[in-house]
Amino acid sequence: MAYASPDATTRSRPMTSEEKKVILASSAGTIFEWYDFYLYGSLAAIIGAQFFTAFPEATRNVFALLAFAAGFLVRPFGALVFGALGDLIGRKYTFLATILIMGFSTFLVGLLPGYASWGIAAPIILIVLRMLQGLALGGEYGGAAVYVAEHAPQGQRGYFTSFIQTTATLGLLLSLVVILLVTSYVNANYPAVPQLGLDGQPLLDATGAQVMLEPFKAWGWRIPFLGSVFLLLISLYIRLQMNESPAFKKMKEEGAQSKAPLKEAFGNWKNGKIALIALLGLTAGQAVVWYSGQFYALFFIQNVVKVDQFSANVFVAWSLILGTAGFIFFGSLSDRIGRKPIILGGCALAAATYMWVFPMLTSVANPALAAAQNTAVTVTAAPDDCSFQFNPVGTAQFNNSCDILKAALSRSSVNVQETIDAPAGTIASVQIGETVIQSYDANTLTGDALAAEKARFTAEVNAALTAAGYPLTAADNTTIAKANHFFDIFKGQNIQVVLILTYLIVLVTMVYGPIAAQLVELYPTRIRYSGLSLPYHIGNGWFGGLLPATAFAISAQTGNIYAGLWYAIVIAVMTVIIGAIFVPNDSHKKDIFADDNV
Repeated sequence: MAYASPDATTRSRPMTSEEKKVILASSAGTIFEWYDFYLYGSLAAIIGAQFFTAFPEATRNVFALLAFAAGFLVRPFGALVFGALGDLIGRKYTFLATILIMGFSTFLVGLLPGYASWGIAAPIILIVLRMLQGLALGGEYGGAAVYVAEHAPQGQRGYFTSFIQTTATLGLLLSLVVILLVTSYVNANYPAVPQLGLDGQPLLDATGAQVMLEPFKAWGWRIPFLGSVFLLLISLYIRLQMNESPAFKKMKEEGAQSKAPLKEAFGNWKNGKIALIALLGLTAGQAVVWYSGQFYALFFIQNVVKVDQFSANVFVAWSLILGTAGFIFFGSLSDRIGRKPIILGGCALAAATYMWVFPMLTSVANPALAAAQNTAVTVTAAPDDCSFQFNPVGTAQFNNSCDILKAALSRSSVNVQETIDAPAGTIASVQIGETVIQSYDANTLTGDALAAEKARFTAEVNAALTAAGYPLTAADNTTIAKANHFFDIFKGQNIQVVLILTYLIVLVTMVYGPIAAQLVELYPTRIRYSGLSLPYHIGNGWFGGLLPATAFAISAQTGNIYAGLWYAIVIAVMTVIIGAIFVPNDSHKKDIFADDNV
């Protein structure tokens, strides 16, 4: 059955003030949802210390990142649930459901007691709340993209949906700014908090003094989560003012809506192959470029380049401020030249330049580290002693001598120039300059012997790296980029860091600015919400969400801190090839209301 398409003249006219209000309201609400979602990512290490206290620090951080990843992994399931609801009951009420689930989940994270109070129940509830956030976000994006596209005039879908594309970046920016402001205020006005162990006794450092924690890390981190309730109220008010999509109303009046949208969208090859093309030829590449340019760049500059957390957040925040207009520019440009060349062009540029841009970021932000990486480093190890250290669930133990060696080098951002194969059973060793250091096998040692070998190995590696010029003590590194306050970017080194990060954001805007319009144009109205949501969230939730863990595992395996970039590069190239062959060229000229007969 076909339903009548809205009049072409009506769709080509300028948007009314009411329609613009709808699009603004949709975008604003989506910003708040992304803000809620990214708060956890920005504070994962701090939250890990509160909720995974019973575990060693390394395992604690893995579990904290796993809780963050849980929100990404369930997004496709949210896409299925809320996508179907959006096609069955409408865009507006599905929108209201997603914002309520997201808002209350975030607020409850701020109230949730830590491990010391509730034991194992605390981290379990935390992960459940993260999964609820992911489910809500799985329904949010598809609703926002469809809602705006179905209000936009013909020939301007790229421009108007690009405002939705800014929301993820603006949500990340808002979370970073709020964290910076709350951190500065709380740490400046409240005393440090003495730390107690799970047995209630004071925690002591190596000198016997009680461990003290900055007030923001002790309790101030809860404020951004609790404050999100005000954003929830604003978002609810905004969304209650919105009207249903005119295309959905028209379709419902004519009885043309799908009775089983999931089955219709994915249960036959005709529509199923569209989802596959959208995933492999568009969203997979878009996702890895998006995550590399924003999340991985932030992770890289903090954990690999060793820029302090505050400065890294300032640099990334400014790059977001400078680059965000690119979403609107490329979205509007796609209305004139098409979506496909811009999206695939961004993927191709990323693949061609990542191996040049990230080393440049290191050399500009931490010249001492970049200089030290010129020192020859050679690892000698039996091939079967070196594991691929991909550990998304935090259960694997990497105790082989090669694993211990490469993990230690990776933590200090050391580049291994050569790995020499040794006979089976050989204990791995590393040569740093002229110094050779033997690792140890934690599988064969216990108790004091294990502790002694660990201390010996750590001391010898640190001494060799220090002699090679590696700046292991942050306070002694005068070459590293540092921002003393939010506006402290107007000096040579800092502005160079910001400009490099802004280039990565521009690539993000190329692949992400036109993607909503492109996905909307692939599906008829009756299954549009369901159809576009699943490939989008598999691409961004799985291909993108697993990027940090995969990149770290590749870098540790190879001994090269830049090798993890190959994950993004290979997927971006795959998307360029598949997209160039299978993604339609002129979808920007399509009448998205002219459904096929069903």
